[in-house]
Amino acid sequence: MREYLLEKFNRRCVYCGATDTRLEVEHVVPRSKGGSNRVSNLVIACHPCNQSKGNQDIKDFLARKPDVLKRVLTQIKTPLADAAAVNTTRWALFEQLKAVGLPLETGTGGQTKFNRTRLGLSKTHWGDAVAIGSSTPHLVVVKVTKPLIIKATGYGHRRMCNITKFGFPQVNKGGSLAVRSRVKVVHGFQTGDMVRAVVPKGKNVGTHIGRVTVRATGQFDISTSTKKLQIINWKYCKPFHRSDGYTYA
Repeated sequence: MREYLLEKFNRRCVYCGATDTRLEVEHVVPRSKGGSNRVSNLVIACHPCNQSKGNQDIKDFLARKPDVLKRVLTQIKTPLADAAAVNTTRWALFEQLKAVGLPLETGTGGQTKFNRTRLGLSKTHWGDAVAIGSSTPHLVVVKVTKPLIIKATGYGHRRMCNITKFGFPQVNKGGSLAVRSRVKVVHGFQTGDMVRAVVPKGKNVGTHIGRVTVRATGQFDISTSTKKLQIINWKYCKPFHRSDGYTYA
């Protein structure tokens, strides 16, 4: 329950936003006034805020902070479905793997945060992966500060025409459907290739690295890690990784 609440409220006091401090489970409707221990009645708060609120009604406690009151009441009603699903299934998975005889260990969010803080790691997915569990080493040497981000994009789709943001087929000025080209390879390139484009002039002048989207005209689009460039002539592009269903940044 504590881990669920920490995740739901972003590991900060719901009243003042304090982080990296002692956080306590707080009842929105005090137990002395009939409040339950259900998760829908629980939040996390720092010790000073918890003590200040006491057994006050939350509307009275936050009377001078209407924006905070609105946010807290909305956040309370929003279930953390993904975290609940993970929490429900992880122990079943652990028992199944344990029965196979694999060497396993478990950890808590608090333990991970302690290890991450001790090692001076940032709050990232890879940082948490390093700091999880009791087997976390006492010293970690970080040799890579920019991890490779990989995203599954697939090999395209079977749509025969482009669609609008509402899901309707796009039409040309003449009223005909905007049929997608069946040609996948243009000048030796295909959508999904990772390319290096050296543009000598124009508004896109410079060197750009990213995923290419081909056009039959030979004017390609390139999606980098920060932006999307349009109308890049194929002659400026040089492939260094062919399309494999993933994009890299």
